Amino acid sequence: MRSTIAQLPGSKIRDVANAGLGRPDVLAFWFGESDEVTPAEVRQAAAESLQRGETFYSHNLGMPELREALRAYTAGLHGDPGPDRIAVTSSGVTALMTAMQLLVDAGDEVVVVVPVWPNLPAQPAILGANVVRVPLAPDAAGAWRLDLDRLLAAVTPATRVLLLNAPNNPTGWALSRTEQQALLAHCRRTGTWIVADEVYDRVWFGAGRAAPSFSDISTPDDRLIVVHSFSKSFLMTGWRLGWLLLPAGHLDAVGKLIEFNSSCAPVFVQRGGLQALAMADDFVPPLVARLRAGRDALCPALAALPGVQSATPDGGMYAWFRAPGAGDSLAFAKHLVADHGLGLAPGAAFGPEGEGWLRWCFASQDTARLLAGVDRLKHALRL
Repeated sequence: MRSTIAQLPGSKIRDVANAGLGRPDVLAFWFGESDEVTPAEVRQAAAESLQRGETFYSHNLGMPELREALRAYTAGLHGDPGPDRIAVTSSGVTALMTAMQLLVDAGDEVVVVVPVWPNLPAQPAILGANVVRVPLAPDAAGAWRLDLDRLLAAVTPATRVLLLNAPNNPTGWALSRTEQQALLAHCRRTGTWIVADEVYDRVWFGAGRAAPSFSDISTPDDRLIVVHSFSKSFLMTGWRLGWLLLPAGHLDAVGKLIEFNSSCAPVFVQRGGLQALAMADDFVPPLVARLRAGRDALCPALAALPGVQSATPDGGMYAWFRAPGAGDSLAFAKHLVADHGLGLAPGAAFGPEGEGWLRWCFASQDTARLLAGVDRLKHALRL
């Protein structure tokens, strides 16, 4: 086994979840998914596809009708990207890994903004890249901010890829339009690729129908890859369906990589994706409203606890907070499960920058359940 693989850390979120398995009394908020099932219409479209016998290979890049629907969906949010720029993948994480395989050789420098979902920095590391971490920092209210000058200084002509996740998992931080423009202009000068993980673009509570996107300000020839997923905005986490927005002229190369990794996304899953896109205008806004209700119930309740540092995020589905006694966040999260029946993700799961913090997914249909969890945390903190 390669030493890089042997040294990959296991999931600290799974460590906590495993400690609570089989306990119906646990209020679990550790994973990044809603407790709502996929819409019935989407499930029906996939079931009908299976009944028709659509169990064979499809195009490496995705069914043409799905790719065209994704182009129209993108056009409605960020402007028409133009033809031959979209590739369908078997999950958003596969899309991210495909982007890394397309761009990164062993020894290349990849700059990543952290804390972040651990898969992002792990993927270039698996390929032998030198990963440079540029941290966000919390302000006095608990909102995490980007030091733009520090990031610009870190990205040099030696930087192959700048890897960004915004809206961010776990902090809820989002890039402003001004920051995006500055980063894009800088990376044009240095020749650096931007890989933008925008899977939470519709889980957005600010102005507009989606978070600010690099797609809004780029040209088809920019060294930019934008990653999307059906998981969050369409309640399709278990379906494993994502897509890439690529510069012009890169589809053939990505098609080869998809062939060597997964061959193609299953047809019946793509049929579900087509149905999700067809109902996006009617489905996504009410979903975001429900997520907002969860956020607006949980975050003020957390911030009201003495000693807890937290802020209300503009995007994503997570409250990110610091609590007394959580200096070892993994040990504290295991204590919450074992002794108080509360399941949260430890901040250390998102890198050393997140140590001392905890992530709470508020994608719950029942705000009373969220507040019951706050009561358990309050008891654990002996308040």
